[in-house]
Parts: sequence; C-alpha cells; structure tokens
Amino acid sequence: MIELKFHRAIYAGPSVDEAVKIFASYAAFELEEEPEHWRVRITAASGDRERRIAGELGNYALGLTIKAGGVAASQKKASASA
Repeated sequence: MIELKFHRAIYAGPSVDEAVKIFASYAAFELEEEPEHWRVRITAASGDRERRIAGELGNYALGLTIKAGGVAASQKKASASA
C-alpha cells in the first residue's frame, strides 16, 4: 500500500475524487479528509504498480485542479452549487 497526501491549498477535492475514479480499475483506493490534506491510500497487485499509479494519480489530480482554475475557483463552484 502507498499513501499520498494532497495538500488542500494545492489540490481541489473534486479533482482528487475525479482522478481516483479514473484510476479505479487499476487499484483499490481509500480516501480520507483531513484538515490540511486529502489522504489517498492505494493498493494494487504489486508495489511497482502502486508506485506508477501514485505518480500518475498525483499528476492527473493536479492537472484537473489547474484545468478547473485552481483551488479557489473549485471552492467557488462548490459553494455556488450548495
């Protein structure tokens, strides 16, 4: 198992969630919310696969956050739809 921590000031929660959904067929994921981080645990068939998925997941989540306009834009969208 590999554990990643995505800092809330850098990564938008919806982007982390979406990235996990995209990679769900390649590994098992556990998500946890913390005051300053989104915590994601990855379990795959091998340690090598976990490492590769962890790297790709982080890149994908960051890309989605940037595409959405950053963390602040994501938070504005979430509060507007609530």
